[in-house]
Amino acid sequence: MNEPASIERLPIRTHNDIVTARHAAREHSARLGFGRAYQTRLATAVSELTRNVIQYAGEGSCLIEDQVDAQGCSIQVTVEDHGPGIPDLALALADGFSTSGGLGAGLPGTRRLVDHFQISSEPGLTRIVISIHKAL
Repeated sequence: MNEPASIERLPIRTHNDIVTARHAAREHSARLGFGRAYQTRLATAVSELTRNVIQYAGEGSCLIEDQVDAQGCSIQVTVEDHGPGIPDLALALADGFSTSGGLGAGLPGTRRLVDHFQISSEPGLTRIVISIHKAL
């Protein structure tokens, strides 16, 4: 039997919103019974993606959705902004590439933290969808 999905939409406009989104992702995963390692992985991924929104686009949104069904449960997070876009996705997803002088572990590291990672980007809309899953 499917339980209704829990949905939370958060604006990402300030550094405090990064903390709020990270906390919300952790709460969703804890409520669904994900272990601490999964909670930390999801919270870290959300923190990285929302930080990128502030740094590169100025503002955006974070949508957290969870679902439970007969097979298990999942949490899907969609982070999007309406900034300049990522000109070269392949390069942005390569380990060590950075436009900000950092370590270049952001997007590639985020991709390794989650079960599903999908990104699309063009000027005016970057959307990243990540999810974690747990079988029952």
